[in-house]
Amino acid sequence: MRRIFHFLAISAITLSASMTRVEAAVSTFDDLSLAPNSFYFPRTTTDFVSGTATYNHHYTDFEAVAPGCCWDGWTYSNRTDTTTPGFENQYSASSGSGVNSANYGVAFLGGGVGNPGVVAAPVTFATPSLVSGAYFTNTTYAALAMRDGYFNAKKFGGVSGNDPDFLELIITGWDTNGNITGTKDFFLADYRFADNSLDYVVTSWTPVDLSSLGAVKQLTFGLVSSDNDPMLGMNTPAYFAMDSLDVSAVPEPSSIVLLLSGLAVMIGIVRRRTGS
Repeated sequence: MRRIFHFLAISAITLSASMTRVEAAVSTFDDLSLAPNSFYFPRTTTDFVSGTATYNHHYTDFEAVAPGCCWDGWTYSNRTDTTTPGFENQYSASSGSGVNSANYGVAFLGGGVGNPGVVAAPVTFATPSLVSGAYFTNTTYAALAMRDGYFNAKKFGGVSGNDPDFLELIITGWDTNGNITGTKDFFLADYRFADNSLDYVVTSWTPVDLSSLGAVKQLTFGLVSSDNDPMLGMNTPAYFAMDSLDVSAVPEPSSIVLLLSGLAVMIGIVRRRTGS
């Protein structure tokens, strides 16, 4: 009998692991076609999918007065320019490439009048999902603006280097009922240290553990900066880059019932054969 239950336990683990393997996916943006050294800009509002995650690209047509403008939400890129400052280089990650390949995601959260922080760029899932984590870094545009200053964005630390500046990314999980499941903070730049040698702007891919958010139907991303205009809101360019979003779908109740039903059948067969 001990061998029988040992067999059933192994079968349960095998079935569960098999189900998990089928439903796990990593959003790498490498499943999206892109010419070398380019970016996605379809000049329309649309969704795109990488792995099991759906990203929204929102477009507003200001082409007549500002060619190439304007978008917010998500796009994807494989631009490699880590040295050119300014808005024209908004699609490059400060790392120069994706985590393990060329493509990566770029988010622009737009801005809000009088708002010291901005929240947008939702990522949605067809079914509730467990998000293990992802890699984040700054775009070249944002990184150089914080390091050196650009237009109305101040140089972090100020003239003395002592200003306690920061750029904080806030990742929020939402369930199917629109309730918050949790939040995760990650500082894309932090100049609040007493020792200025510890101040930093993130320029390489950094893993962030998102498992504490639990089962989510959607993720939203917020940016909060220490550099704000009382009328125009956040001065720091509201961009960041993301790659390798690791997602595992939560098994549907029907799948769990099916698994348990299968085990019950196996137990019944064993009992009939053993006469117990």
